[in-house]
Amino acid sequence: MSTLAVLAAHTGPWGAGFGWLFFLIPLFWIGVFVLIFALVGRRWRRGWQGGGHPAFAEPTRSAERTLAERFAQGDIDEKEYRARLEVLRVNRTQPGS
Repeated sequence: MSTLAVLAAHTGPWGAGFGWLFFLIPLFWIGVFVLIFALVGRRWRRGWQGGGHPAFAEPTRSAERTLAERFAQGDIDEKEYRARLEVLRVNRTQPGS
């Protein structure tokens, strides 16, 4: 009797059963894992491409770089460059910034 109940549950009204669903469920989960690994790998590669993730980059480093570029282009003179660089470095070493 139990064999008959199992057969009735698996064959369905059309007699086809859900054999095609057997292949879709593993394919769905494989797709989900591939998508997760692709997204994580993409974020990881982007983060290490520039020497670190931009969200974790130290803001004073980019400020010093911008200041050096302005000095190299002649926008500011040496006195102003050194004064601003000193302010940036003092602010970087203060706790809580």
